[in-house]
Amino acid sequence: METPAEPRAHSADPNLDYVYATLDGLQRSSPAQAEFYQAAEDVLASLGPELESDTHYAKHAIIERLVEPERQVFFRVAWMDDKGQVHVNKGYRVQFNSALGPYKGGLRFHPNVTASVIKFLGFEQIFKNALTGLPIGGGKGGANFNPKGRSDAEIMRFCQAFMAELHRHIGATVDVPAGDIGVGAREIGYLFGYYRRLTGRYEGALTGKGLAWGGSLGRVEATGYGCVYFAENMLNARHESLEGNTCLVSGAGNVAIHTIEKLYQLGAIPVTCSDSTGTIHDHRGVDLDLLRTIKERDRLPLSRYLETHPEAEYTPLSDYPTDGHAVWRYPARAAFPCATQNELTSGDAEALLANGVTCISEGANMPSTRAAVEVFLDAGIAYGPAKAANAGGVATSQLEMQQNAGLTQWPIDKVDARLREIMTDIFNRCSATAAEFGEPNNLSMGANIAGFRRVANAMIEQGLY
Repeated sequence: METPAEPRAHSADPNLDYVYATLDGLQRSSPAQAEFYQAAEDVLASLGPELESDTHYAKHAIIERLVEPERQVFFRVAWMDDKGQVHVNKGYRVQFNSALGPYKGGLRFHPNVTASVIKFLGFEQIFKNALTGLPIGGGKGGANFNPKGRSDAEIMRFCQAFMAELHRHIGATVDVPAGDIGVGAREIGYLFGYYRRLTGRYEGALTGKGLAWGGSLGRVEATGYGCVYFAENMLNARHESLEGNTCLVSGAGNVAIHTIEKLYQLGAIPVTCSDSTGTIHDHRGVDLDLLRTIKERDRLPLSRYLETHPEAEYTPLSDYPTDGHAVWRYPARAAFPCATQNELTSGDAEALLANGVTCISEGANMPSTRAAVEVFLDAGIAYGPAKAANAGGVATSQLEMQQNAGLTQWPIDKVDARLREIMTDIFNRCSATAAEFGEPNNLSMGANIAGFRRVANAMIEQGLY
């Protein structure tokens, strides 16, 4: 698998020299954070045209201020398992930027969580949240805790130990975490319950809550649905559609499942899904009900799919191609990376193009390596970067915040219509910004510059803080 590249050599462009000098300084001040460097370079290296057209960003040191979080909280999480054994994990909350509103971003419980992963996610969240047009800043958090195989009681004790520290740093107008990988409705419930006990306040300090106690209809579906809506917008702009077309989806979690669901609703045929053990390819279309039973109810490996559908093809992890992932090696029209960061390599990208894929919409955070993105951009296909295409989740979280503030709950039709409208607005914002610089198909650059402008201008207007 590819590893994130080091920052590229300096160029003759003074704006890029400024950017790379900032990135070099970042590597010295925050060593050994490869995922964070990758995310920072992805954004900053695309800002050259904007920095050239508006020099006051440099005067206010916006680039240097953006790459440094306003606050980082790292803490010990000590908890006890069902056998009385004490375990210790590391917890994180990185509050990156609040120029547009309260910090907003999920909590991730996964063994690969590190300071670098949380900082890359938090940095991406700044621009993703800005693109929604909603009043929310960027942050992220989590712990290197693995909930798989743990009892409900163990997960409750972990969540309570985690919230014992986190509650000091969050609140409805300060920082509003949500769920992410490893943090679903169960974990949000335990976290919120302990937050109420510690603070004595019943407020919207977390999103993704249960429907009976402040949650929003449509929140669970939002990231997957939004990812498909973004693809729909990209294809509509090219006078094409998803209907009747074969699609590839990676992952088998919440985002992937609801991406598959929405693809079916729009008349497409999703034929793949994957987990940490392997990939399923079902040429007739993934059996969504069975997938939900295996992954959401029983929490079993995806290979169990073959017990019901022996005619499907299963590729175990050990048989993956050396240059990428089996899920991307089938003929299709559109692809939706919905698993994890850097899951899609340049080898995968070449395979997708060779197999007829002309549309990529990213449901996971930074799922494509930098080399893969360059392949997509060079080919001129419809490419929806994560910070734009997967913004539906955080957008609907903000709609939940609105409902909490008004002590109300909107019907699902209203939430879904608002989500579709927001994703269209994001696409239009990215497309229009890219067109300003003569690259209307480069939505990656358009997303980065449009998000940067909104945050940077707010920072300048608010002075030094």
